[in-house]
Amino acid sequence: MRAELNRLRESIDNIDAAVVHMLAERFKCTQQVGVLKAEHQLPPADPARESRQITRLRELAESARLDPAFAEKLLNFIIAEVIRHHETIAGETRDSAG
Repeated sequence: MRAELNRLRESIDNIDAAVVHMLAERFKCTQQVGVLKAEHQLPPADPARESRQITRLRELAESARLDPAFAEKLLNFIIAEVIRHHETIAGETRDSAG
């Protein structure tokens, strides 16, 4: 039993590390989006895209047998952080231009 528990926990640790690395890559991309939005004076939030992403993620969650409500909560949390980053970038862009 102990060996099986350790094996499962090692798998969980590896998955957690992969999730962190994937989120870091995602935020690298969204930072670049934030810069582009700021340079072109676009709003930090894009509600239509966010809605499409939530719908898409809920569908992916269902097909993966993950609770779609949980997936939506997770994506909403990530989106809120992205928007916060975009607002910061926009403020920095305005400050350096002015």
